[in-house]
Amino acid sequence: MANTEQGLTTGQWLGFFSMAIGVFMAVLDIQVVASSLQEIQAGLSATQDEIAWVQTSYLIAEVIVIPLSGWLGRVFSTRYLYVISAGGFTLASLLCAFAWNLPSMIVFRCLQGFLGGAMIPMTFTIIFILFPPRLQPAMTIVLGLIVTMAPTIGPVLGGYLTETYSWEVLFLINILPGILVCFFVWKYLDIDQPDWELLQKIDFVGILLIAVFLGCMQFVLEEGVRKQWFEDHLIVALTLVAVVSGIAMLIWELKNPHPIIDLYAFGNINFAIGCGYSFVLGIGLYTMIYLTPIYLASVKGLNSLQIGYYLMVVGVFQLLSAFIAGPLEKKIDLRWMLCLGFGLFALGSWMNGNLTSESGYWEFFYPQAIRGTALMLCFLPINTLTLGRLPVEEIKNASGLYNLMRNLGGAIGLAVANSQMIYSTKAHYAVLRESITATHYQAQDMLDGLTASMEQMNLPSPDLAALAQVTRLTLREAEVMTFNNLFHTIGFIFLAALAVAPFLKKVDGEKASAIHE
Repeated sequence: MANTEQGLTTGQWLGFFSMAIGVFMAVLDIQVVASSLQEIQAGLSATQDEIAWVQTSYLIAEVIVIPLSGWLGRVFSTRYLYVISAGGFTLASLLCAFAWNLPSMIVFRCLQGFLGGAMIPMTFTIIFILFPPRLQPAMTIVLGLIVTMAPTIGPVLGGYLTETYSWEVLFLINILPGILVCFFVWKYLDIDQPDWELLQKIDFVGILLIAVFLGCMQFVLEEGVRKQWFEDHLIVALTLVAVVSGIAMLIWELKNPHPIIDLYAFGNINFAIGCGYSFVLGIGLYTMIYLTPIYLASVKGLNSLQIGYYLMVVGVFQLLSAFIAGPLEKKIDLRWMLCLGFGLFALGSWMNGNLTSESGYWEFFYPQAIRGTALMLCFLPINTLTLGRLPVEEIKNASGLYNLMRNLGGAIGLAVANSQMIYSTKAHYAVLRESITATHYQAQDMLDGLTASMEQMNLPSPDLAALAQVTRLTLREAEVMTFNNLFHTIGFIFLAALAVAPFLKKVDGEKASAIHE
């Protein structure tokens, strides 16, 4: 193992940062198409419902491979598996750029997600294998910045590239970095050896059950809101399949002497609680990144570039907080640091839930600045507390499960948020509509004023045009109320998560050193 107090070579540093670039590409490609789906839809002659599969297919494939990455890493070694993953991801990106119809794009995006997903947990694992304990927090900060900033940058970068060039460029930008990543990782990171004997004990049943369970669950979470959840027979059927295969997977993996994933890692109290915190962080990270641009586009009417200026605040303060999180980690107990991070994220989310339709840049600035600062204060202690007490030989498997929980948190958070946006907006609109009556003098004054304005514009039916305008304004206010409720809910979830923090066991530099040496 390279995990000693001896200095790393220049090549090993190059290899690690190459892996970090690979992670950035893998996480970025989840969201980089988000702001360009209309252009991709036109280019592939797809319908609005069908084009969502450009994102869904990537996520399903990624979620399936993440828990398998630990076993795959032991079989092929870190170097072989990472180069295969990065090289395959790069080739799949090239194929996506030349996709000729929607089915071909879905196949290539599945390949992209499946190959790219393995890079994320492997890079987290390498921190605890390659670096001595004194450098692990700093490297965790580096990866934390990448994992949390890439989803923020994705939609903005995607919108800019599509508007300036074309949607194909979204995938072509991966080619050159992907080739360089493969070269440097292959040349400089030969840190472990393949264990080919594991191929003789492949847990085919476990692989099948995991793929069916996670694939069906991700499909239900992604497509449920579009298909009205359990009103659709396919969603009902896949939900049953997910439940049955999930239970069967748990039983099989716990009884199998050579499981594809080792669920006994959850017997470690820090790992179990840390995975829970990773799940909550996934809810906050991905849901807030998803909701904020929608609010800015639908309520404020901003374009992708203007939205980017708003979202940049989170990224800037994430970067600045890295200079705080590193020294702070050495000064205080990581459990207190975790509480500080989650408390700040809860505060930022709660402040974000006090918006009005007139709220401008500065009403968004302070909540986002607080959340951006909080992300690194959350990510660093969670990573160390979760994985820092595990033996090195268990970290490959545990890292896959740990990263899976963050992605599942994001998937479930997005599914719930999507449903609530539809149902809560309808409910708030119904309440507001009931209060706008002929006897409500403020509403009547507004309607009269709008009617007079429409008459000056020589519209054929000024009264109907005025009524339509009031309806739009009412719907806008209902949307604002819905978004505020969602932001408050996320803040409450982060605050409630602190209740289990006292059960975490302390992890410090000396303890980690004793474990990993």
